[in-house]
Amino acid sequence: QVRLVESGGGLVQPGGSLRLSCEATIDTFSSLVLGWFRQAPGKEREFVSTIRRGGTPYYADSVKGRFTISRDNGKKTMYLHMNNLKEEDTALYYCAGDTDNDYPYKVLARQYPYWGQGTQVTVSS
Repeated sequence: QVRLVESGGGLVQPGGSLRLSCEATIDTFSSLVLGWFRQAPGKEREFVSTIRRGGTPYYADSVKGRFTISRDNGKKTMYLHMNNLKEEDTALYYCAGDTDNDYPYKVLARQYPYWGQGTQVTVSS
C-alpha cells in the first residue's frame, strides 16, 4: 500500500509562487511514476504534470513554462514549483502515483491507483 501526503498549498497573489510537496510512504519510491492533478469547484479533475521514474517531466499546456515538477528519491518526495500563478490556477491539487511503468506519460486520472488527500491553492488579489 502506498500513502501519499501533499503539503505546501496556500493563498498567493497573482504572479506569485508556491512549492507543493508530495511525500510517499513506500520503500521503493524510485519505482513510482508520479503525477499532479488539480480540481477546481464545479470542474473535473485535470492533469497538471507527471514525472517518470528517471525524472523525465511532462506538462499540461496550461502550466508549461510556469510549473516545474521534480523528485528527490532519497527524501521520497515529489515537488511542484509553481511560478507566475494565475487566478485560474486556483484548485485543490492532488498528487498521484503508480508502480506500473506501462505508458510513456500518464496523463489520465484513471491511470493512477494511489492518491493523496489534496492541498488547496488559492490565487487571489
